[in-house]
Amino acid sequence: MNQKKIRVFALSKLDWIRKQRLKIRNQVREKPLKYINQETHYFRGHSYQLKVLEDNKPPFVELVKNEILIHVPTGADMEKRRSILNEWYQKQLMELLNPLIKKWELKLVVSVKRFSIRSMKSRWGSCTPKTHGIRFNLELVKKSPECLEYIVVHELVHLLEASHNNRFKALMDQFYPNWKLCRKELNGLQIKS
Repeated sequence: MNQKKIRVFALSKLDWIRKQRLKIRNQVREKPLKYINQETHYFRGHSYQLKVLEDNKPPFVELVKNEILIHVPTGADMEKRRSILNEWYQKQLMELLNPLIKKWELKLVVSVKRFSIRSMKSRWGSCTPKTHGIRFNLELVKKSPECLEYIVVHELVHLLEASHNNRFKALMDQFYPNWKLCRKELNGLQIKS
């Protein structure tokens, strides 16, 4: 393509580019976490205060009322605390995903061969229809149950329709009518870097 055609195309998309830049600029930015007492952390759409307890027991995490209690070895640094909490988040998300995937496999008459949980920078999930493999963003454990279920349905619908075309949207409308509200909620949230 020559420079003139590229320039004409870019200029034709200028309004869209400006809107996208404004949307990104106005997104709520999460402060980097330090994994210290009284810091706000999220689980299933609710906020909790973090309480760090140093002891010589094996590390573990528990929810008590409005707090996430993280038991760590004495002197554990920020990275160790993050690792312990993320392991707990991973376990919790795995427990949440198993029944959701089974439920939606039956409703959509599809089969997931394997799924995994990863830290992703720009996606809530992804699907490889050829292998029937699905990946979920670890950050989903912090979002509302409705948003988590939306992503499960979204990725499983990709087993029926690989692209985001009209058929895909019609299937989403049929099986999860509130999907656009959940997408809007998730798109308004910053995915951690």
